[in-house]
Order: sequence, then structure tokens, then C-alpha cells
Amino acid sequence: MTMRPPLIINRLDAERLQRLIDAADDQDLAVAEALEAELERGEVLDPEEMPEDVVSMNSRVQFTDLGRGRQITRTLVYPHALASTEDAISVMAPVGAALLGLRIGDTIDWPLPGGGKTRLRLDALLWQPEREGQFHR
Repeated sequence: MTMRPPLIINRLDAERLQRLIDAADDQDLAVAEALEAELERGEVLDPEEMPEDVVSMNSRVQFTDLGRGRQITRTLVYPHALASTEDAISVMAPVGAALLGLRIGDTIDWPLPGGGKTRLRLDALLWQPEREGQFHR
């Protein structure tokens, strides 16, 4: 059974991500296609309307990889910010793409390269730009 909870996406994030998807190379194509499908099914809101419990770009999250029973803390970033952000995960990585738009408590099944799957649960949203009034980052 594939679990895909409803998603909420910041309009500015959606626009930036679409540009990233459009520019994806062959190496990132599978993640780009999955991310684009998520954008298409997600509810897009203006940054000021984002609920405080939803993962947006640059959010710091705590999640559990249920397959491994391992809790992880990461900051969801665009690929160009990987080197400058501690504990970053790119939105163009499979797990990063899976986290976008989740609400605290959501669980999602997400495809991995090579045909595998992962199941993730969002446990906490430690920091979210919109919650801090940073709407135009």
C-alpha cells in the first residue's frame, strides 16, 4: 500500500522548484518527476497562509526512517545550499523530496533509486521560515 498524505506547498517554493525540475539532468530525472507529481497534487498557498506544522523549503525537520527505525534531523534545502547548511538534505534527493509539504505526524512511502522504497514519518518541525515571518527567502 502506498501512503501519500495531502500536501501543502508554499507558492514561492512551488515556483522555484518547478524551475529546478525543468532544469534537471538525467541523473536527477527520477526525483524531479516524483517531485513534479507532488507539486501537481499539492495544495499551493501563499507564504503568509502556510500552516505552522507543514514542511517548506529551508525548514529544519525531525523525521523517522521507519524501515531502519532511525530518527534523523535535517534542514531541507535547494541543491546549491547543501555545502553551506549544516545537516542539510537536498529537495532533489529522494528523502528530501518526500519531506516537502508534510505535516507533523504524516507518514509517506517514497520510491528510492534502484526500485526500493522508504517510509518516513515527520515527527517535528523544529524551524519553519514562514512561522518566523520569513516569507520571501
